Amino acid sequence: MESNTQRNGVLSTLLNIMFPIRMLLKTYSITILMIDIMWVMLNTMYAILQAVYEFIRPPQMKSVQLERALVIGAGRGVGREIAIQLASLGATVLCVDKNKSNNDETIQAIKDINGVVSGYTCDITSRDSVKSVAEEIKKDVGVVSMLFYCCGIPSPRSLLTQPPQDIHDTLDLTLTSYFWVIDQFLPDMKSKNHGHIVALTSCAGLSHIKDQMPLSVAQFAVQGLAESLMEDLRIHKRAGVHVTLVHIYPFIVDVNGRNGRNGDLRLRIPSYFGTITPQLAAKSILESVRRNYPEASVPKHLLYLGHLLRILPRKATVLIRELLDTGVDFA
Repeated sequence: MESNTQRNGVLSTLLNIMFPIRMLLKTYSITILMIDIMWVMLNTMYAILQAVYEFIRPPQMKSVQLERALVIGAGRGVGREIAIQLASLGATVLCVDKNKSNNDETIQAIKDINGVVSGYTCDITSRDSVKSVAEEIKKDVGVVSMLFYCCGIPSPRSLLTQPPQDIHDTLDLTLTSYFWVIDQFLPDMKSKNHGHIVALTSCAGLSHIKDQMPLSVAQFAVQGLAESLMEDLRIHKRAGVHVTLVHIYPFIVDVNGRNGRNGDLRLRIPSYFGTITPQLAAKSILESVRRNYPEASVPKHLLYLGHLLRILPRKATVLIRELLDTGVDFA
């Protein structure tokens, strides 16, 4: 009995000692958690204030002079205008397109303004073709520091009048080929901690377009790819490599010189939407890229509409989409 009493006394003493230690540990853990929460809240407030400030006074645009800019899909539309404007800003432009004739026209337009340009013909849906062209580019000019992926953006007319592409073709052009291209050029950007990847998507990734489900899914996936790239660069501390995701509203970009009110398209609120030329679209994109914005849209103000649609309830987003409905007027 005496030994049991002694053991109980020892245990009681140990528990009395351990109890305040456990309390201290628990208090310490709670304190650290509260400090972490306060730190996150303060930094969140700072980020919001910084975003507001940058909205009022945008960051200074960086120079692209002497950058080696690869433009995939340079043969037509916005891709062509991006290539030409990059050359006018002093960049060495590398034009890649499947259509050699269209690509040659872009190259000639750049040469006419005394720009530095090289051209390459490539089917980017083929991994072997992408690898071959990438090796040729690296041999000719060295490391690519800017990458503009302008393929997979449909024209307004094709969205409304042409049948959907094969699912595999749509995914290969719009999404899978991104991986082939990134696989060839991102490692060099990471090693030098310098570069910029620009992914262009259409509004099909933000809102469903009738009879174009594969395109909508692929475009939505491109947004996930861009977000994943940003996180990968953040985790690996490559702050010198930037990613910009650009949402293009194809009903707004007037590719063929036709506007939404007397062409094939119907805009429910023409005064709000209007149309812009590929030249202005390219200029808007390059301004966002040169300011290192992670996300942008053409037109610019519709970026905030996209953010709003993400946080509102489903019924509210449906009402807004119906209000801003785009359709077809046939003569």
